[in-house]
Amino acid sequence: MTKSARFFIVILLVAAIGLAASRAGNWLVLNDPHRANVIVVLAGGLGDIRFQRGLGLLREGYAQQLVLDAPNWIEYGRMASDLAREYVKEAAPDWQTQIHVCSFHSDSTLGELREVAPCLRAVAPQATSVLLVTSDFHTRRALSTARHALPQYQWSVAATPDSNAFGKSWWRNREWAKTTLLEWQKLCWWQLAERWRKFGN
Repeated sequence: MTKSARFFIVILLVAAIGLAASRAGNWLVLNDPHRANVIVVLAGGLGDIRFQRGLGLLREGYAQQLVLDAPNWIEYGRMASDLAREYVKEAAPDWQTQIHVCSFHSDSTLGELREVAPCLRAVAPQATSVLLVTSDFHTRRALSTARHALPQYQWSVAATPDSNAFGKSWWRNREWAKTTLLEWQKLCWWQLAERWRKFGN
């Protein structure tokens, strides 16, 4: 092989890697909400933006019930789940009967979804479909995890944008780059290791 041919191959490889890297943020994001029996808003993110996205979908008629996940840990001297219940009363007083706070202890998406199962059964025992709401960069992994953890439901996902944490053009912002790298690490770990563990491990 000539030097010019090798150089051309290297250029092609560099271009391919660059193109793939530029699409790394886009590939993380799924946004395809379908009407369902229940909306589940995963905990996490900054402030209440995930809840507001879920509330908007509830108001638009995407479901009749909403489950808001809230961790069972202390924030500013109060249990986070109790703070979530108080916030719901203030932010959506007309929807309180349709919004349910579900407490959980896990520190992973898989664990959180497994803990939400009893809440789903209590809120909508006949439910067959769930609309998942989470941060945009988290949607692909969260949807895959939900389908694995609770396969008895049909799942769809709605993305919640947060320009403070993430943007598809991840190379333009230090925080976006950090979020993209961390989420890709978690996605790879999920696909290669965590999803193959036996239930309860």
